[in-house]
Amino acid sequence: MAAPPLAVALVTETYLPEVNGVAMTLGRLADGLAARGHRVRIVRPRQKHERTGRLADGQLLTPGLPIPRYPELRFGLPAGATLRAAWQERRPDIVHIATEGPLGLSALATARSLEIPVLSTFHTNFHAYSRHYGIGWLKRGIERYLRWFHNRTAATLVPTRELADELVRLGFRDVGVLSRGVDTVLFNPARRSSELRAAWGAGPEDPVCLVVGRLAPEKNLELAFAAFAALRADHPRARMVCVGDGPLAETLARRHPEAHFTGVRRGEDLAAHYASADLFLFPSLTETFGNVVGEALASGLPVVAFDHAAAGDLIGNGYNGQLAAPGDRTAFIAAARRLAAGLGGKDWRSACAGSVRHLGWERIHDSYAARLQGIVAAQEVRRSEPQRIYLLPD
Repeated sequence: MAAPPLAVALVTETYLPEVNGVAMTLGRLADGLAARGHRVRIVRPRQKHERTGRLADGQLLTPGLPIPRYPELRFGLPAGATLRAAWQERRPDIVHIATEGPLGLSALATARSLEIPVLSTFHTNFHAYSRHYGIGWLKRGIERYLRWFHNRTAATLVPTRELADELVRLGFRDVGVLSRGVDTVLFNPARRSSELRAAWGAGPEDPVCLVVGRLAPEKNLELAFAAFAALRADHPRARMVCVGDGPLAETLARRHPEAHFTGVRRGEDLAAHYASADLFLFPSLTETFGNVVGEALASGLPVVAFDHAAAGDLIGNGYNGQLAAPGDRTAFIAAARRLAAGLGGKDWRSACAGSVRHLGWERIHDSYAARLQGIVAAQEVRRSEPQRIYLLPD
């Protein structure tokens, strides 16, 4: 007999239409649950133009404040009373907490007090990000808090085996892997556009390097520009394109007038930007996954990256990209030059796209739903167990 559909409360401080890997992933997971008959209610901080309270689509909006240096994103304030009232009126079978801020903490406390099982996911290396924002001295304290938080949930899901192993070494318990998928219908080599390349000043044979993502300190983007400068010495007509926005956007545009900065792109427009480039540069070392790596590969781009997170799982040297040892700047730059030199030597686009065809979202949605149902079933078994009374001698 099939398990009955679940009522799931998904608590997150970032969600669509915000543009980042976590928001996109959570939106996909919510859609996958809904397609399987489960009822999903999103709990998130309101944006500036929204009011707190309930929306017609079932989302529950709570108070929030802008994140420092990321004013377009918000973190949620504690909302225990609101959550208790909402969950007593319409009790979820399980609460999935995706972010560990004040909203997530109040959701954890409320769910535990109501004896609702909780699943957590670990999406962002806050302890690694801290050094990029002048608070590196808080790293150990952040680690302790995250470990305490996640160990109070039934399980913690992470996107890679590498991250799971790291968290286990740090003392996290019940850690499992739920990979992230790639939309191979949207992102594919067929979206290559000669008109878009012409707008970048690139001819048919001119190599175009691409960066996609938040233009922020933790992304290590100056290394991408250093790699491009070295590559351009070998290929004077090479071009550099940066897709995205963030706190470093103006600074990078000022420092690198040779690059084409497009701002944020979405949907088919974003897919065309991927497919119209030739080489993807991904110098970040702070990712828990890095959705853009899979999107670039699906679009037919070989990737230069450090052997870390999604890149470490998805890239084979010489097959669909080049990996450098984590933190080795010289090796990263050399890998970019080596890959650019070999762009005309094989059918990179077919090889790269083929390497991620197995990452369809349907399999991931099935795995996620099964994990939720398993946690709920385990909670029900514990509730049904008879209470034992032990008589001890005086």
